Amino acid sequence: MIYVHVPFCRSFCTYCDFYSEVAARCRRAEDEQRQNDFFNGYSKALAEEAVMRGHEITDHVNTLYIGGGTPSVLPLSVFENLLAALSETGHGGPFDEFTVEVNPEDIVEKGEKYVEGLLRLGVNRISMGVQSFDDGILKFMNRRHDAASARKAYSILEDAGVENISIDLIFGLPQLSDTQWTDTLKNALGISSRGVPPHHISSYQLSVEPGSMLARMVEKGMWSEAPEELCERQYAMLCEALAAAEYHHYEISNFARPGYEAVHNSAYWKHVPYVGLGPGAHSFGVNRSYRCIPVAPSHSGEWAPPPTRGWENATSIHPASTFNRQWNRPDLRAYIADPCGISEHETLDEGQLVLERIMLALRTSDGIPASFLRDHCDLPSLDRALASGDLVMKPDGNIRIPENRFFVSDRIISDIV
Repeated sequence: MIYVHVPFCRSFCTYCDFYSEVAARCRRAEDEQRQNDFFNGYSKALAEEAVMRGHEITDHVNTLYIGGGTPSVLPLSVFENLLAALSETGHGGPFDEFTVEVNPEDIVEKGEKYVEGLLRLGVNRISMGVQSFDDGILKFMNRRHDAASARKAYSILEDAGVENISIDLIFGLPQLSDTQWTDTLKNALGISSRGVPPHHISSYQLSVEPGSMLARMVEKGMWSEAPEELCERQYAMLCEALAAAEYHHYEISNFARPGYEAVHNSAYWKHVPYVGLGPGAHSFGVNRSYRCIPVAPSHSGEWAPPPTRGWENATSIHPASTFNRQWNRPDLRAYIADPCGISEHETLDEGQLVLERIMLALRTSDGIPASFLRDHCDLPSLDRALASGDLVMKPDGNIRIPENRFFVSDRIISDIV
Protein backbone atom coordinates (compact mmCIF):
# COMPACT_ATOMS: atom_id res chain seq x y z
CA MET A 1 0.00 0.00 0.00
CA ILE A 2 1.74 3.14 -1.26
CA TYR A 3 0.90 6.83 -1.13
CA VAL A 4 2.85 9.38 -3.20
CA HIS A 5 2.66 13.09 -2.48
CA VAL A 6 3.06 15.45 -5.45
CA PRO A 7 4.11 18.89 -4.15
CA PHE A 8 3.07 21.01 -7.14
CA CYS A 9 0.02 23.18 -7.87
CA ARG A 10 -0.70 25.77 -10.55
CA SER A 11 -2.17 27.98 -7.81
CA PHE A 12 -3.20 27.62 -4.18
CA CYS A 13 -6.83 27.03 -3.25
CA THR A 14 -8.21 29.34 -0.57
CA TYR A 15 -8.87 26.53 1.91
CA CYS A 16 -5.83 24.30 1.34
CA ASP A 17 -3.00 23.74 3.80
CA PHE A 18 -1.33 20.76 2.06
CA TYR A 19 2.30 21.28 1.16
CA SER A 20 2.93 22.28 -2.45
CA GLU A 21 5.03 24.60 -4.58
CA VAL A 22 3.68 26.81 -7.35
CA ALA A 23 4.11 25.32 -10.81
CA ALA A 24 2.45 28.05 -12.85
CA ARG A 25 2.28 28.14 -16.62
CA CYS A 26 5.51 29.66 -17.90
CA ARG A 27 5.73 32.35 -20.56
CA ARG A 28 9.50 32.64 -20.63
CA ALA A 29 11.77 29.81 -21.74
CA GLU A 30 14.04 30.20 -18.73
CA ASP A 31 11.08 29.91 -16.35
CA GLU A 32 9.88 26.78 -18.10
CA GLN A 33 13.36 25.29 -17.90
CA ARG A 34 13.57 26.06 -14.18
CA GLN A 35 10.19 24.41 -13.61
CA ASN A 36 11.17 21.34 -15.62
CA ASP A 37 14.35 21.11 -13.56
CA PHE A 38 12.17 20.96 -10.43
CA PHE A 39 9.94 18.30 -11.98
CA ASN A 40 12.98 16.25 -12.99
CA GLY A 41 14.66 16.71 -9.61
CA TYR A 42 11.50 15.62 -7.84
CA SER A 43 11.10 12.64 -10.16
CA LYS A 44 14.67 11.47 -9.57
CA ALA A 45 14.40 11.91 -5.79
CA LEU A 46 11.04 10.12 -5.70
CA ALA A 47 12.45 7.15 -7.61
CA GLU A 48 15.44 7.03 -5.27
CA GLU A 49 13.25 7.07 -2.16
CA ALA A 50 11.01 4.35 -3.62
CA VAL A 51 13.96 2.04 -4.21
CA MET A 52 15.57 2.72 -0.84
CA ARG A 53 12.32 2.12 1.06
CA GLY A 54 11.14 -0.80 -1.02
CA HIS A 55 11.69 -3.20 1.88
CA GLU A 56 8.91 -1.42 3.79
CA ILE A 57 6.25 -1.97 1.13
CA THR A 58 3.84 -4.88 1.37
CA ASP A 59 1.17 -5.99 -1.08
CA HIS A 60 -1.41 -7.12 1.49
CA VAL A 61 -3.40 -4.11 0.30
CA ASN A 62 -2.14 -3.77 -3.25
CA THR A 63 -2.83 -0.10 -4.00
CA LEU A 64 -1.00 2.97 -5.25
CA TYR A 65 -2.47 6.42 -4.65
CA ILE A 66 -0.84 9.52 -6.16
CA GLY A 67 -2.19 12.68 -4.53
CA GLY A 68 -1.14 16.20 -3.80
CA GLY A 69 -0.88 18.93 -4.58
CA THR A 70 -1.94 18.39 -8.15
CA PRO A 71 -0.48 15.27 -9.79
CA SER A 72 -2.05 16.16 -13.14
CA VAL A 73 0.37 19.09 -13.61
CA LEU A 74 3.17 16.53 -14.05
CA PRO A 75 4.27 15.02 -17.35
CA LEU A 76 3.67 11.30 -17.80
CA SER A 77 7.42 10.68 -17.59
CA VAL A 78 7.38 11.32 -13.82
CA PHE A 79 4.81 8.53 -13.32
CA GLU A 80 6.82 6.25 -15.63
CA ASN A 81 9.99 6.81 -13.61
CA LEU A 82 8.17 6.12 -10.35
CA LEU A 83 6.72 2.84 -11.61
CA ALA A 84 10.12 1.76 -12.94
CA ALA A 85 11.62 2.40 -9.50
CA LEU A 86 8.82 0.51 -7.75
CA SER A 87 9.34 -2.37 -10.18
CA GLU A 88 12.95 -2.62 -8.96
CA THR A 89 11.58 -3.34 -5.49
CA GLY A 90 9.08 -5.92 -6.73
CA HIS A 91 6.12 -3.61 -6.09
CA GLY A 92 5.55 -1.99 -9.47
CA GLY A 93 2.08 -3.33 -10.14
CA PRO A 94 -0.29 -4.15 -11.60
CA PHE A 95 -2.23 -2.73 -8.68
CA ASP A 96 -5.69 -3.73 -7.58
CA GLU A 97 -6.41 -0.02 -7.33
CA PHE A 98 -4.21 2.72 -8.82
CA THR A 99 -5.61 6.20 -8.22
CA VAL A 100 -4.34 9.54 -9.52
CA GLU A 101 -5.82 12.86 -8.43
CA VAL A 102 -6.48 15.36 -11.22
CA ASN A 103 -7.87 18.85 -11.60
CA PRO A 104 -10.39 19.58 -14.37
CA GLU A 105 -8.36 22.32 -16.04
CA ASP A 106 -5.33 20.05 -16.53
CA ILE A 107 -7.48 17.37 -18.16
CA VAL A 108 -9.09 19.93 -20.47
CA GLU A 109 -5.69 21.37 -21.37
CA LYS A 110 -3.85 18.06 -21.87
CA GLY A 111 -6.74 16.18 -23.40
CA GLU A 112 -7.62 12.59 -24.02
CA LYS A 113 -4.10 11.46 -24.95
CA TYR A 114 -2.80 12.38 -21.49
CA VAL A 115 -5.56 10.35 -19.84
CA GLU A 116 -4.90 7.43 -22.18
CA GLY A 117 -1.25 7.64 -21.14
CA LEU A 118 -2.27 7.30 -17.49
CA LEU A 119 -4.39 4.26 -18.32
CA ARG A 120 -1.50 2.62 -20.17
CA LEU A 121 0.58 3.00 -17.01
CA GLY A 122 -2.03 1.01 -15.09
CA VAL A 123 -4.13 3.79 -13.56
CA ASN A 124 -7.64 2.43 -13.04
CA ARG A 125 -9.20 5.10 -10.84
CA ILE A 126 -9.28 8.91 -11.22
CA SER A 127 -10.20 11.29 -8.41
CA MET A 128 -11.14 14.72 -9.74
CA GLY A 129 -11.42 17.83 -7.58
CA VAL A 130 -14.64 19.50 -8.75
CA GLN A 131 -15.63 21.08 -5.39
CA SER A 132 -18.57 23.08 -6.80
CA PHE A 133 -20.68 23.72 -9.87
CA ASP A 134 -21.23 27.36 -8.92
CA ASP A 135 -18.73 29.62 -10.69
CA GLY A 136 -18.90 32.25 -7.94
CA ILE A 137 -18.06 29.67 -5.27
CA LEU A 138 -15.24 28.28 -7.42
CA LYS A 139 -13.80 31.76 -7.82
CA PHE A 140 -13.91 32.31 -4.06
CA MET A 141 -12.04 29.02 -3.58
CA ASN A 142 -9.42 30.21 -6.11
CA ARG A 143 -10.07 27.18 -8.25
CA ARG A 144 -8.76 27.48 -11.81
CA HIS A 145 -11.72 25.79 -13.47
CA ASP A 146 -15.37 26.69 -13.88
CA ALA A 147 -18.42 24.42 -13.92
CA ALA A 148 -18.31 23.98 -17.70
CA SER A 149 -14.66 22.87 -17.52
CA ALA A 150 -15.51 20.28 -14.88
CA ARG A 151 -18.16 18.78 -17.14
CA LYS A 152 -15.81 18.83 -20.14
CA ALA A 153 -13.02 17.20 -18.16
CA TYR A 154 -15.37 14.47 -16.98
CA SER A 155 -16.37 13.76 -20.59
CA ILE A 156 -12.71 13.55 -21.58
CA LEU A 157 -12.08 11.01 -18.81
CA GLU A 158 -15.06 8.94 -19.96
CA ASP A 159 -14.10 9.14 -23.64
CA ALA A 160 -10.56 8.03 -22.81
CA GLY A 161 -11.93 4.91 -21.15
CA VAL A 162 -11.80 5.69 -17.42
CA GLU A 163 -14.53 3.65 -15.77
CA ASN A 164 -13.93 4.43 -12.09
CA ILE A 165 -14.19 8.19 -11.49
CA SER A 166 -14.52 9.88 -8.12
CA ILE A 167 -15.33 13.56 -7.67
CA ASP A 168 -14.89 15.83 -4.65
CA LEU A 169 -17.43 18.40 -3.42
CA ILE A 170 -17.32 21.00 -0.65
CA PHE A 171 -20.22 22.30 1.47
CA GLY A 172 -20.55 24.48 4.53
CA LEU A 173 -19.64 27.93 3.19
CA PRO A 174 -21.66 30.84 4.58
CA GLN A 175 -22.27 32.11 1.04
CA LEU A 176 -23.45 28.68 -0.18
CA SER A 177 -27.24 28.68 -0.03
CA ASP A 178 -29.26 25.52 0.30
CA THR A 179 -30.56 26.13 -3.23
CA GLN A 180 -27.02 26.35 -4.60
CA TRP A 181 -26.05 23.20 -2.72
CA THR A 182 -29.08 21.34 -4.09
CA ASP A 183 -28.09 22.43 -7.61
CA THR A 184 -24.50 21.30 -7.00
CA LEU A 185 -25.67 17.85 -5.93
CA LYS A 186 -27.93 17.56 -8.99
CA ASN A 187 -25.06 18.63 -11.24
CA ALA A 188 -22.72 16.14 -9.59
CA LEU A 189 -25.10 13.26 -10.15
CA GLY A 190 -25.72 14.42 -13.73
CA ILE A 191 -22.12 15.25 -14.68
CA SER A 192 -21.76 12.32 -17.07
CA SER A 193 -22.62 12.99 -20.70
CA ARG A 194 -23.47 9.27 -20.86
CA GLY A 195 -25.98 9.42 -18.05
CA VAL A 196 -23.85 7.33 -15.66
CA PRO A 197 -23.46 8.91 -12.18
CA PRO A 198 -19.92 9.02 -10.74
CA HIS A 199 -19.01 5.75 -9.09
CA HIS A 200 -17.70 7.61 -6.06
CA ILE A 201 -18.32 11.00 -4.43
CA SER A 202 -16.34 12.50 -1.54
CA SER A 203 -17.78 15.57 0.13
CA TYR A 204 -16.18 17.65 2.86
CA GLN A 205 -17.27 20.51 5.05
CA LEU A 206 -15.11 23.57 4.46
CA SER A 207 -12.76 23.99 7.39
CA VAL A 208 -10.29 26.72 8.29
CA GLU A 209 -6.86 25.09 8.33
CA PRO A 210 -3.88 26.85 9.96
CA GLY A 211 -1.59 28.36 7.37
CA SER A 212 -4.22 28.48 4.64
CA MET A 213 -5.29 31.61 2.80
CA LEU A 214 -8.71 31.17 4.42
CA ALA A 215 -7.16 31.26 7.89
CA ARG A 216 -5.50 34.57 7.07
CA MET A 217 -8.82 35.94 5.81
CA VAL A 218 -10.48 34.95 9.10
CA GLU A 219 -7.68 36.58 11.12
CA LYS A 220 -8.16 39.82 9.18
CA GLY A 221 -11.94 39.77 9.63
CA MET A 222 -12.51 39.31 5.89
CA TRP A 223 -14.50 36.08 6.22
CA SER A 224 -16.38 34.11 8.87
CA GLU A 225 -17.15 30.41 9.07
CA ALA A 226 -20.65 29.17 8.34
CA PRO A 227 -23.00 28.57 11.29
CA GLU A 228 -23.00 25.00 12.59
CA GLU A 229 -26.70 24.58 11.83
CA LEU A 230 -26.13 25.46 8.14
CA CYS A 231 -23.30 22.91 7.88
CA GLU A 232 -25.36 20.20 9.57
CA ARG A 233 -28.34 20.91 7.34
CA GLN A 234 -26.26 20.74 4.16
CA TYR A 235 -24.65 17.51 5.32
CA ALA A 236 -28.12 16.03 5.82
CA MET A 237 -29.07 17.19 2.32
CA LEU A 238 -25.97 15.47 0.97
CA CYS A 239 -26.79 12.19 2.72
CA GLU A 240 -30.41 12.27 1.57
CA ALA A 241 -29.60 13.05 -2.08
CA LEU A 242 -26.95 10.35 -2.39
CA ALA A 243 -29.05 7.77 -0.57
CA ALA A 244 -31.84 8.43 -3.07
CA ALA A 245 -29.28 7.85 -5.85
CA GLU A 246 -28.40 4.49 -4.24
CA TYR A 247 -24.92 5.36 -2.99
CA HIS A 248 -23.42 3.47 -0.06
CA HIS A 249 -22.42 5.94 2.68
CA TYR A 250 -19.46 3.90 3.87
CA GLU A 251 -17.45 6.63 5.62
CA ILE A 252 -18.37 10.02 7.03
CA SER A 253 -17.29 11.93 3.91
CA ASN A 254 -17.39 9.16 1.30
CA PHE A 255 -20.16 7.66 -0.79
CA ALA A 256 -19.86 4.93 -3.41
CA ARG A 257 -21.96 3.03 -5.87
CA PRO A 258 -22.05 -0.60 -4.68
CA GLY A 259 -18.66 -2.22 -5.23
CA TYR A 260 -16.77 1.04 -5.82
CA GLU A 261 -15.70 1.88 -2.27
CA ALA A 262 -12.12 3.19 -2.33
CA VAL A 263 -9.82 0.30 -1.44
CA HIS A 264 -6.87 2.53 -0.56
CA ASN A 265 -8.74 4.98 1.65
CA SER A 266 -10.69 2.19 3.32
CA ALA A 267 -7.36 0.66 4.37
CA TYR A 268 -6.41 3.89 6.15
CA TRP A 269 -9.59 3.68 8.23
CA LYS A 270 -8.77 0.06 9.09
CA HIS A 271 -5.33 1.11 10.38
CA VAL A 272 -3.49 -0.87 7.72
CA PRO A 273 0.26 -0.02 7.45
CA TYR A 274 1.30 2.01 4.40
CA VAL A 275 4.34 3.72 2.92
CA GLY A 276 4.25 7.40 1.98
CA LEU A 277 6.73 8.78 -0.55
CA GLY A 278 7.54 12.39 -1.41
CA PRO A 279 8.04 15.59 0.60
CA GLY A 280 5.31 15.96 3.21
CA ALA A 281 4.14 12.34 2.88
CA HIS A 282 3.31 10.28 5.98
CA SER A 283 3.75 6.54 6.60
CA PHE A 284 2.39 4.16 9.22
CA GLY A 285 3.74 0.75 10.06
CA VAL A 286 5.46 -1.77 12.27
CA ASN A 287 8.64 -0.60 13.98
CA ARG A 288 11.61 -0.77 11.64
CA SER A 289 14.79 1.06 10.80
CA TYR A 290 14.29 4.66 9.77
CA ARG A 291 17.39 4.73 7.63
CA CYS A 292 16.87 4.38 3.91
CA ILE A 293 18.87 1.26 3.10
CA PRO A 294 19.25 -0.44 -0.27
CA VAL A 295 17.83 -3.96 -0.29
CA ALA A 296 17.27 -6.59 -2.92
CA PRO A 297 13.91 -6.52 -4.72
CA SER A 298 12.99 -9.82 -3.08
CA HIS A 299 11.75 -9.80 0.52
CA SER A 300 14.85 -9.87 2.70
CA GLY A 301 13.11 -11.00 5.86
CA GLU A 302 14.48 -8.03 7.79
CA TRP A 303 11.06 -7.49 9.33
CA ALA A 304 7.81 -9.37 9.24
CA PRO A 305 4.78 -7.36 8.12
CA PRO A 306 1.65 -7.71 10.23
CA PRO A 307 -1.04 -10.07 8.92
CA THR A 308 -3.12 -7.42 7.17
CA ARG A 309 -5.77 -9.93 6.12
CA GLY A 310 -8.15 -9.85 9.04
CA TRP A 311 -6.13 -7.03 10.58
CA GLU A 312 -9.13 -4.75 10.63
CA ASN A 313 -11.07 -7.26 12.72
CA ALA A 314 -8.45 -7.73 15.43
CA THR A 315 -9.86 -7.19 18.89
CA SER A 316 -6.62 -6.23 20.62
CA ILE A 317 -3.33 -4.53 19.95
CA HIS A 318 -0.50 -7.05 20.24
CA PRO A 319 1.73 -5.82 23.08
CA ALA A 320 4.88 -7.16 21.43
CA SER A 321 4.35 -5.00 18.34
CA THR A 322 5.44 -1.39 18.21
CA PHE A 323 4.08 0.90 15.55
CA ASN A 324 5.45 4.10 14.16
CA ARG A 325 4.34 7.07 12.16
CA GLN A 326 6.97 8.45 9.85
CA TRP A 327 6.82 11.61 7.78
CA ASN A 328 8.98 13.50 5.32
CA ARG A 329 9.35 17.17 6.12
CA PRO A 330 7.54 19.43 3.61
CA ASP A 331 10.66 20.78 1.89
CA LEU A 332 11.03 20.07 -1.83
CA ARG A 333 14.56 21.42 -2.18
CA ALA A 334 15.84 19.43 0.77
CA TYR A 335 14.03 16.37 -0.60
CA ILE A 336 15.68 16.71 -3.99
CA ALA A 337 19.08 17.07 -2.31
CA ASP A 338 18.55 14.01 -0.08
CA PRO A 339 15.21 12.18 -0.46
CA CYS A 340 15.90 9.97 2.56
CA GLY A 341 17.39 12.65 4.77
CA ILE A 342 14.32 14.63 5.76
CA SER A 343 12.24 11.99 7.51
CA GLU A 344 11.10 12.15 11.12
CA HIS A 345 9.14 9.64 13.17
CA GLU A 346 7.35 8.85 16.39
CA THR A 347 6.59 5.57 18.12
CA LEU A 348 2.95 5.11 19.03
CA ASP A 349 2.14 3.58 22.39
CA GLU A 350 -0.77 1.20 22.92
CA GLY A 351 -3.03 3.99 24.16
CA GLN A 352 -2.46 6.02 21.00
CA LEU A 353 -3.08 3.00 18.80
CA VAL A 354 -6.32 2.15 20.59
CA LEU A 355 -7.58 5.74 20.35
CA GLU A 356 -6.71 5.97 16.64
CA ARG A 357 -8.35 2.65 15.91
CA ILE A 358 -11.58 3.72 17.62
CA MET A 359 -11.61 7.13 15.93
CA LEU A 360 -10.94 5.68 12.48
CA ALA A 361 -13.33 2.73 12.70
CA LEU A 362 -16.22 4.81 14.02
CA ARG A 363 -15.93 7.03 10.95
CA THR A 364 -17.16 4.09 8.90
CA SER A 365 -20.39 2.21 8.37
CA ASP A 366 -18.58 -1.01 9.32
CA GLY A 367 -17.93 0.25 12.83
CA ILE A 368 -15.81 -1.66 15.34
CA PRO A 369 -16.28 -4.86 17.37
CA ALA A 370 -18.31 -4.23 20.52
CA SER A 371 -15.80 -6.29 22.50
CA PHE A 372 -13.01 -3.89 21.54
CA LEU A 373 -14.99 -0.87 22.72
CA ARG A 374 -15.94 -2.58 25.97
CA ASP A 375 -12.28 -3.38 26.60
CA HIS A 376 -11.05 0.14 25.91
CA CYS A 377 -13.84 2.66 26.54
CA ASP A 378 -15.60 4.10 29.56
CA LEU A 379 -18.41 1.56 30.01
CA PRO A 380 -21.07 3.87 31.52
CA SER A 381 -20.48 6.38 28.69
CA LEU A 382 -20.62 3.60 26.11
CA ASP A 383 -23.91 2.31 27.49
CA ARG A 384 -25.39 5.83 27.52
CA ALA A 385 -24.38 6.31 23.87
CA LEU A 386 -26.06 3.04 22.92
CA ALA A 387 -29.20 3.93 24.86
CA SER A 388 -29.45 7.39 23.30
CA GLY A 389 -28.92 6.20 19.71
CA ASP A 390 -25.54 7.91 19.33
CA LEU A 391 -24.20 4.39 18.79
CA VAL A 392 -26.01 1.33 17.45
CA MET A 393 -25.26 -2.39 17.57
CA LYS A 394 -25.08 -4.08 14.18
CA PRO A 395 -26.17 -7.68 13.54
CA ASP A 396 -22.51 -8.69 13.04
CA GLY A 397 -21.61 -7.62 16.58
CA ASN A 398 -19.95 -4.37 15.56
CA ILE A 399 -20.93 -0.99 16.96
CA ARG A 400 -21.21 2.01 14.65
CA ILE A 401 -22.34 5.61 14.64
CA PRO A 402 -25.61 5.77 12.66
CA GLU A 403 -25.67 7.99 9.61
CA ASN A 404 -27.96 10.55 11.26
CA ARG A 405 -25.28 11.05 13.95
CA PHE A 406 -22.23 11.09 11.68
CA PHE A 407 -22.14 14.89 11.72
CA VAL A 408 -21.52 14.92 15.48
CA SER A 409 -19.15 11.94 15.48
CA ASP A 410 -16.31 13.87 17.14
CA ARG A 411 -18.50 14.59 20.17
CA ILE A 412 -19.70 10.99 20.37
CA ILE A 413 -16.17 9.58 20.23
CA SER A 414 -14.84 12.02 22.81
CA ASP A 415 -17.68 11.05 25.15
CA ILE A 416 -16.79 7.35 25.20
CA VAL A 417 -12.98 7.32 25.24
